[in-house]
Order: sequence, then structure tokens, then C-alpha cells
Amino acid sequence: MTMDSDLKIARAARLNPIIDIAHEMGIAPELLETYGNSVAKIKLEAIEALADRPKAKYVVVTAITPTPLGEGKTTTTVGLGQAMHHTGRRATIAIRQPSMGPTFGIKGGAAGGGYSQVVPMESLNLHLTGDMHAVTSAHNLLSAMLDNHLFRKNELDIDPHNITWRRVLDVDDRALRNIVIGLGGKNDGVPRQTGFDITAASEVMGVLALSTSLQDLRARLGRIVIGYTSDQEPVTAEQLKAAGAMTVMMRDAIKPNLLQTLENTPVLVHAGPFGNIAHGNSSIVADLIGIHSGDFLITEAGFGADMGAERFFNIKCRASGLIPDAAVLVATVRALKVHSGAHRVVAGRPLPPAILQENPDEVHAGGANLRKQIENIKLHGVSPVVAINAFPGDFSSEHDAIRDIAESMGARVALCTNFVDGGRGAIELAELVAEAADEPNGFHLLYPNEAPLRDKIEVIAEKVYGAEGVDYSPAASRQLEIYEQNGFGNLPVIIAKTHLSISSDPSLKGAPTGWRMPVREARASVGAGFVYLICGDISTMPGLSAHPAAESIDIDETGEIVGLS
Repeated sequence: MTMDSDLKIARAARLNPIIDIAHEMGIAPELLETYGNSVAKIKLEAIEALADRPKAKYVVVTAITPTPLGEGKTTTTVGLGQAMHHTGRRATIAIRQPSMGPTFGIKGGAAGGGYSQVVPMESLNLHLTGDMHAVTSAHNLLSAMLDNHLFRKNELDIDPHNITWRRVLDVDDRALRNIVIGLGGKNDGVPRQTGFDITAASEVMGVLALSTSLQDLRARLGRIVIGYTSDQEPVTAEQLKAAGAMTVMMRDAIKPNLLQTLENTPVLVHAGPFGNIAHGNSSIVADLIGIHSGDFLITEAGFGADMGAERFFNIKCRASGLIPDAAVLVATVRALKVHSGAHRVVAGRPLPPAILQENPDEVHAGGANLRKQIENIKLHGVSPVVAINAFPGDFSSEHDAIRDIAESMGARVALCTNFVDGGRGAIELAELVAEAADEPNGFHLLYPNEAPLRDKIEVIAEKVYGAEGVDYSPAASRQLEIYEQNGFGNLPVIIAKTHLSISSDPSLKGAPTGWRMPVREARASVGAGFVYLICGDISTMPGLSAHPAAESIDIDETGEIVGLS
């Protein structure tokens, strides 16, 4: 079967006026700021306006450990939201805004795929309403004010060798990872070494995603720590008198964006923290609106259940107070075959021919990863439903193998064909999710706020990742000590690691045990409200591949975009 491209399918969609989509959610026109007929921002007053409406069931979509190609988590999220309509239920979807780094790099866009997409696809993947630019600008304003302070006599006694704040850009550019600024004449600033991260890794992005109101956004921006004095005292954006102007730049960005699916299901698109560096979930304010706008609120967490879902549970739900009712775990034949150790998949290259051959034994061999990710959801007291995301080249025997593995772990399981069939292809999944969401809720966090940072790190490493222990570099140990001394010990933690393994080593497939997790650096995102640990070879600024997606993106003779995926 040959299908049209995602872009062609998206352009053929019959969109409803965005005001009508909002009306279905219970949102009045005066609470919208429209961007044409198909996109709108929702004013934060909608949170209070919807507060008396019934609360929706709250469902998070996560996945097994993916291949570099991704396993269709957004496609499944969209398909599930569309399927709810076919079962007589109303759903709202909440996802992150794509970063243009991956859009023009290897991954491509993040609108879903086939007949389970968010539209208008071009708007979603390119700029949307400018939130990414607002985050980038607010972040770099703080950078500029920091360097100006150093240039203007440094009254706060900031140690130039202990500055943790870098600059950001929404482009994959490895040449900017480590740079020297301030070169030139005496009026060109204070020379020092620094670098760039991608915007999706910015703490300002984390602040946007975890704020509950405009006032909370202002307070969190003020708490951002940019570095330390010569006496190891933290210096904040508030002390640099930058937080107010940063908030002004973010005043519109904090309003969630409203779009729709191909089947006119409402979609809230807001914030875009990276899934392997930051907490990898869409915004709390979007969820505070979506939780009162239908029967189900379906959101998505980045990468595998060991990453985005763990952070959804322990960071996002901790901050929002919302309690998840069920979790969907996306699994694919190809990913489980990779976890058997028999194949190597490289982003940007065709799949190995052998991985396309019928081999349910390889699926069973890689099943340890599925079992561990089911266990990771159950660790938090949440009921998992396994969604088999079917690809055209799969064999029924391989789908049966996934079903056997899932059912052996006590999980519900559904075969999903929503890429080809739209919402109708995820009806079984919708019914099972509704069933799971009606079970008694046993949700709980993995650790309390008051636990020491090392205890929090080690409970994730050992219980979620399966490590036998954690090894800290001298620098990381010292950083953690400073954070505890400065009162940051009550913050939750994020492990910034590879997304290609449950471990911190991308070469370890399945569910590895007997390994130790190396922590080489610790960073405190005090404004966002977490401490994150750099483990293994992980970069906060991606690089472009030999043949990035940007090479194929262009406009045709009519001015239409081509090559976007």
C-alpha cells in the first residue's frame, strides 16, 4: 500500500474554525487570541472559567526505549485522541511544540504521522505563534545582562569561572557547544569561555512548562541561578534585575496554543522541553485547561517510560497536583528487535534488511525492555496499556509476541493501525484506556521532597534504570554539596542521559543490569524547580547529521513548502 506523504495528507484535511474547536471544549471566544482560522492562543483566564466543569480522566502516553527513528508516540497520542470520539467520548490532546533543531535535523517534525496528525502541520513545525523565539530571546536577554554586569564593575562579585548560564539557539549547531566571548577591544566585553545549548534545553523553557500562572512564571524566572560569587553564594536573575523584562517577553508565550487533529479533535500545543535533557513534557497551564475540557485529557511524555514518563510522574505531577489515571506504553516490532541485540539502526539510514524479516523470537528476545518499562509505570501505581504501533512490514506473529509479553506482565494490550486508519485504528486502545482509567488510583511519587539529592538520584538509577549503583565525579560531588548548602536539596532530580537505552550507555539494549551510572556533572535549574545530572556522553546542543532534513526542505514554484516531514 502506498500512502501520500504526511504533508500532502495534512494539506487535504478539512479543518474546523478554531473558534468552533474551542467551543467544543467550553472555551468562550473572548478567551481566545486567534492566529488566522486554524490556530489560537488561549488566555490564562480560561483556567478559572473552566474550573467548575467536571475533571477529565488524565492519561499519559509514553513508550519503550526507542530506536533513533522514534516509535510513533505522537502518532499514537493523536490516534488515541481521535479514537475517543469514535467511542462516544470527548478528548483533548496536549503535546509539546516541536523544536526546529530536530525539524531541520534528523528527526523531522513532531505533528504525528499518516492519518493521525496535528494540523496545520506547517504551522506546528515552523514557528507556530513564536513561543520558541520568546524563550530564546528571554534566555539570551539574561545572558546579555549577565555579561554587561561583568563589564560594568561586577558589583555582585560574580566569579567569572563559576558561571553556569549559557546562551541558547533553536538550531542544531555543534560548533557553538564551546565558544569564547568578549574578544576584541576593551569595549567588547569580558573574555570568558561559555557555549550554547539548544532552546529546548533552556531553563526558561523548563520554567514555561512548569509554571501554573503568569505570577508563578515571574517568580520562577527570578529564582534562576546564573552562577556563583567568589564565596560560592548563588546569584539570581532577580539580583541582575532581569526577571521583570524576561517575564514581559514571555507574557504571550505562557498562553497555550490551540490546534486540532485531522479529525478535528482539540490539541493544546505548549512548551517544548527536551526529553533527554529537561523534563520532556508539555505545559502545566495547558493541562489545567485541558483537564476540564472533555472526558479525557491525553498528554505525551518524551522518549521512553524511564525518561519522560518518570519525569511526568515525579516532576510535572508533583508541581501541578494533577493525578494520572492511566498510561499508554507504545511498543513496536522493530524497536524490540533492536533490543534483542541482533540489529543496529542508525538515524538517517534505511533499516537493516534482516530486521524486516519475520522473526517473533527476536521480539521475545528484546522483550526485557518492554517488561521493564511496564514495571516502571507500575512503580508509580499507574495502570499501563500497551499500544502495539503497527508498521506495514510487521507480521501478525510478531504482534502476537508483543501481546504475549505485555499480558505476562498483567498489562492490557491493543493493536493500533491509526497511522493508516486514523482514529478508527485505535478504537481498541481507546476502550482499554477507558477501562484502565476507571480502576482505583494508586498513584504515588518515587521520593519525597525532603530526601537528599543523592537519595533521589539513586532511587531513579536503581529502581527505574536497573543500575546497581551511582558513581559521582569529584566535580559532581562538589556541585551537589553546594546545592544542598544553598537550600536546593528539596528539588526533584532529572537524569540527563541517552534516550537509546534504559541505562546511561546507548550500546546497552534490552533491560541491562549490573552496570553503574556515572554522573559527571550536576546543574541546578532552580527557577524551573529541579536539579539535573549529566550522565555519560550527552550533549545539550545537538549537531546536524551528514544529510540533515534541511537539505530536502524548500518551496516550489507556487510558494508552497516541500520536503517537510
